[in-house]
Amino acid sequence: MTLHLTNARLIDPEGLTETEGALTIENGLIAALNAPAPKGATIIDCGAKCLAPGIVDIGVKVGEPGERHKESFRSAALAAAAGGVTTIVTRPDTNPAIDTPEALEFVNRRAAEASPVRIRHMAALTKGRQGREMTEIGFLLDAGAVAFTDCDHVVTDTKVLSRAMTYAKSLGALIIGHPQDPGLSAGSAATSGKFASLRGLPGVSPMAERMGLDRDLSLIEMTGVRYHFDQITVARALPPLERARKNGLDVTAGTSIHHLTLNEFDVGDYRTFFKVKPPLRSEDDRLAIVEAVASGLIDIISSMHTPQDEESKRLPYEEAASGAVSLETFLPAALRLYHAGQLTLPQLFRAMSLNPAKRLGLPQGRLSVGAPADLVLFDPDAPFVLDRFTLKSKSKNTPFDGARMEGKVRATFVGGQQVFGTGA
Repeated sequence: MTLHLTNARLIDPEGLTETEGALTIENGLIAALNAPAPKGATIIDCGAKCLAPGIVDIGVKVGEPGERHKESFRSAALAAAAGGVTTIVTRPDTNPAIDTPEALEFVNRRAAEASPVRIRHMAALTKGRQGREMTEIGFLLDAGAVAFTDCDHVVTDTKVLSRAMTYAKSLGALIIGHPQDPGLSAGSAATSGKFASLRGLPGVSPMAERMGLDRDLSLIEMTGVRYHFDQITVARALPPLERARKNGLDVTAGTSIHHLTLNEFDVGDYRTFFKVKPPLRSEDDRLAIVEAVASGLIDIISSMHTPQDEESKRLPYEEAASGAVSLETFLPAALRLYHAGQLTLPQLFRAMSLNPAKRLGLPQGRLSVGAPADLVLFDPDAPFVLDRFTLKSKSKNTPFDGARMEGKVRATFVGGQQVFGTGA
């Protein structure tokens, strides 16, 4: 079926432009831009709403295997479609970890059966994510792994990590690391400072992130591996990152939507839905990270979707599990930065769609002829109050419950097929 989407605000993250126009879809690909409607095409009037490449979300936690009661591939995919996320890149921090080709084959099969959106998978860097022995990186690449990470289990043995990096370099594999000194951050629940002291919460210094970053950059320089830092959240981490770029290291960096739009004071009176990892930072840090996204120093914004059930969140703040669901709130939360005048829509989609697709070698994330027709149609100005119980995720642990937000997804397309919404 040929689709012709007309009367749209086209958000192009490659050219960083926003223009009025039309887009034609044929055989699952973008066939033309601003061309007349082909004969026999189904015409969709976008009502002057925004049409952008679908979001490519790196670092989504799905509970299969082991924690399906928190999130399944089906529920995560439905939430993604409702949020304009057309490609999910899952984390391997499951139970058991995705550390063998057989485990990767299982999640590939489950995702293909259950999901209306595209799902790709990262594999563990070390067996069991225990940091003692690297996984079979070559076999996992052959089985479809797009990157390798131990998530928030930082590999402390530098000999093991350097060997894994060297092997990954020889295969052209991408490693994703969590910049954090595990000793300093152990047992922490907040960022150290006046707020944490007044609340009596164990804090971690922002320097823990800087120290973890510095160590990994040294190993990257030694091995030449392709590397992505999953979450840069403090201003002190930006200067060494910038130096690494100037020195020619193959390094990219991401941050989470929560660290871009919330700060440590949002925790308030021990509100555990705001407990994420790393903990929310100061407002100065938040603004510095927003500026780094605007300048391109930080390449990627991700949701870091981490479902937790009620039992793990309804605990004293120190004991509560970290993480928040964010597939459906990703876009409206990001639009806070647009409405505040801090980032343009093309800048946002450069970080949410184009750059993650480029880093993983995927063809998505573009609004150009020949690219997959993975698209999101949204109204950036539509106001609503979020009710967490309306979310399609199984878990409801969102920090935005009851928040006034702007930005609603009207339709989501994957390979030219509409998987959410009824059009404009």
